[in-house]
Amino acid sequence: MKTVLIAAAALLAFGAQAAPVDDAMNKAGCMACHAKDKKLVGPSFKDIAAKYKGQDAVAKLMEKVRKGGSGTFGPIPMAPNGPDKINDADLKAAVELILKS
Repeated sequence: MKTVLIAAAALLAFGAQAAPVDDAMNKAGCMACHAKDKKLVGPSFKDIAAKYKGQDAVAKLMEKVRKGGSGTFGPIPMAPNGPDKINDADLKAAVELILKS
């Protein structure tokens, strides 16, 4: 019973943290091109996590989001996303969440 309660508390804590990040990603427009488990315009979060598995890629991916670009997952460019779209704290939380996908 104790294990079940600990697991439930962990899930609730993760869900509570994920909701504000999800809101920030929606407001920034991330979800218009990305989905958790399927390719839309851009790669899925699972594909991004798989590509960077085992790497400390948070700073690298934050820079990619800020500057935009293309070539890593194909020729379709990603537009730059400045702090006016998503602040640094929300961007870091989003990248960390994506890398756990």
